[in-house]
Amino acid sequence: MATQQTQPLAATTPSITGLARALNQHGWLNDELAAKISQRAAKDKLDMLDAVLAENIQGITAAALARFCAEAFGHPLIDLSAVELDSLPLDLIESKNFSTLKAVPLKKRGNQLFVAMSDPTNLQSINQIQFQTQLTVDPIVVEHNKLMALIDKLGASTTQALNDFSMSDEDLENITTLDAAPAADEGGSDADDAPIVKFLQNILAEAVNQGASDLHFEPYEKMYRIRYRVDGILQEVATPPVALRERIAARLKIISKLDISEKRVPQDGRLKLAMGGNKVIDFRVSTLPTLFGEKIVMRILDPSQAKLGIDALGYDPAQKEKLLYAVGRPYGMVLVTGPTGSGKTVSLYTCLNILNVPGTNIATAEDPAEINLPGVNQVNINDKAGLTFPVALKAFLRQDPDIIMVGEIRDLETADIAIKAAQTGHLVFSTLHTNDAPATLTRLLNMGVAPFNIASSVILITGQRLARRLCTCKQPGTFTPTILKSFGFKEVDQNENWKPYVPIGCERCKGTGYKGRVGIYQVMPITEEMQKIILANGSALEIGYQARAEGILSLRESGLEKVKQGVTSIEEVLAVTNE
Repeated sequence: MATQQTQPLAATTPSITGLARALNQHGWLNDELAAKISQRAAKDKLDMLDAVLAENIQGITAAALARFCAEAFGHPLIDLSAVELDSLPLDLIESKNFSTLKAVPLKKRGNQLFVAMSDPTNLQSINQIQFQTQLTVDPIVVEHNKLMALIDKLGASTTQALNDFSMSDEDLENITTLDAAPAADEGGSDADDAPIVKFLQNILAEAVNQGASDLHFEPYEKMYRIRYRVDGILQEVATPPVALRERIAARLKIISKLDISEKRVPQDGRLKLAMGGNKVIDFRVSTLPTLFGEKIVMRILDPSQAKLGIDALGYDPAQKEKLLYAVGRPYGMVLVTGPTGSGKTVSLYTCLNILNVPGTNIATAEDPAEINLPGVNQVNINDKAGLTFPVALKAFLRQDPDIIMVGEIRDLETADIAIKAAQTGHLVFSTLHTNDAPATLTRLLNMGVAPFNIASSVILITGQRLARRLCTCKQPGTFTPTILKSFGFKEVDQNENWKPYVPIGCERCKGTGYKGRVGIYQVMPITEEMQKIILANGSALEIGYQARAEGILSLRESGLEKVKQGVTSIEEVLAVTNE
C-alpha cells in the first residue's frame, strides 16, 4: 500500500482525473501527488497508468494496480500470461490501433466483446471500440506491463518474418514492383501499410533467393501462414497475425492488377518484380475464396530457367540425342507428359530456345504464357473472350508458322487441329497429363483421335518427373544385395564398385540433405514397330513392352541411373516413380 496516504480531497480538486482520482479517493495517492500525475499525463500525453508507475511509489506496482482496478470498478481480473494468442479475435480491431487504445480483444460472445485493459476508466477507448465493432464492450482488467508486452508482440509480429531473414535494407531497396496499380487505387494505403509492403517485398525476394517454385498465403480460422515450395516440398516460413490477412490479400491483389473488391470468385493475375542486377522475375497469381478468407498462390516464373540449356535438365546422353533428333525434324509432333509441377514447361521452352533463330516463325498458345521468350509469338488463352486453344491454333495456321507450341491438349478438337498441323509440314510441341510415355498414346485414342492420325504425326514422347538432387553433404549408404534387387537394381549393377548415396543434411541444404532438383525422363521415339501397334489399336502395355525391347528406359530405370550416378537417392526415385 502507498505510504503517502492522506485524507482524500479529490472530490474538490478538479485537476485530478481518471485513475489518479480513484487512487486518491481510496487513499493510494495524496492530493499533491495525484494532481502532479494528472497534470504530467495531460501535458506529456502519457497513459495514466504509465504516469503512475513512473513515480515509483512504494507499494504501487503493475500487479497492485490491476487488483485495485478490478476491486474498485467491479471488473474481472485475469493473468494475460495464461491466455493463448491463437484464440484471440484479433481481426475485430486493427492491430495498428492496439497501442493507441491500450486494449486487446480477448473473446467475443454474441454481441459482447471482452477486452483486456489495464485502465478500465479509459472511456474514450471503450467508446471507440464499441463504435468500430458495434459490440458491447466489457473490460477485463490485466496487469499494465503484461498488456503492453502483448501489444508490442502483436505489433512486432507484422514484421517478425523480416527479422528472421538475412536480406539487408540495401537489397530491399533494389526490389521494385513493376506494373503495379497507382497508389491512389490502394484504398487507404498510408504509412500504416509500410510494414505490409516491406514484409511482402521480403517474402517474395526471399522466395526467389531460396529457389522456391510457389508461395502459398493461407488463411485459417485462428492462424495465417505463408509457405514456400522448395524442391517440391512445402515449408512454412512465416505466420503473420490473422488480423492482417485482409491487408496482405489486398496488397497482393493490387500489385497483381486484380479486383480487390471481388472476394467471392477466383481470380488470376500476374506480377513482375525487378530485382538487383537487371533481373526481372514474373509471378503468376491465383486467388481462391476459402472459409476464412482468400488463399493466394503465386507461381514463380524465372525466365532464366528456360535458358539453362538441355544439358542442365538431366537428360542422359542417349535420351538427349533422341530428343535433339526429334526437335531437328521439319515436321511432326513432340509430346511432353507428366503431372503438374514436373517441369514440362521448362522442357518445352528449352526446346523452343534451341529452335528460336531468325529464320523460324514460332507461335505458342498457352493458358497462360508462363515465361516470356523474346522472338517467340506467345498467345494467352482467354476462354471468356472466345480465344480457346482450337481458335488460336486455327489462327496460327494462317500466320505462316514453322513451329507451334500448344500449352496442353485437353480435348478432341485441340488434338485434331494440332495433329493436322503436324501432318502438314509444321513441328508441333504440346503436353498431356499421363503417367508415362506409353500411356500418352492410349490417352489420345480415348480422346477419339484416329489411330492412323496418331501413328502418322507423333514422332516422340517424353515422360518426366522431378526428383530432389542430393546435397554435397551426401554419404554412401549401406544396402544389402537383396535390398538393392528389391529396388530394381540388376545383379550387374551390384557387381560394380559403387554404393548408393543417402542424404545427411548440412547448413547449405538446411538439414534436408537435398539441394535443387533433377529431371528423370523416359524418352520414347515412335518407331515403325510402335506405329504398327498403334494402328492395331494396341494398349499402353503392348507399347511399353515394345519400348523395353528397343532399349527405352522406364521412369523408374532412368531414376535408378541417377542413383548410380550419385545425383539423387533411392528414396526420391521411389517417391516420384511408380512401377
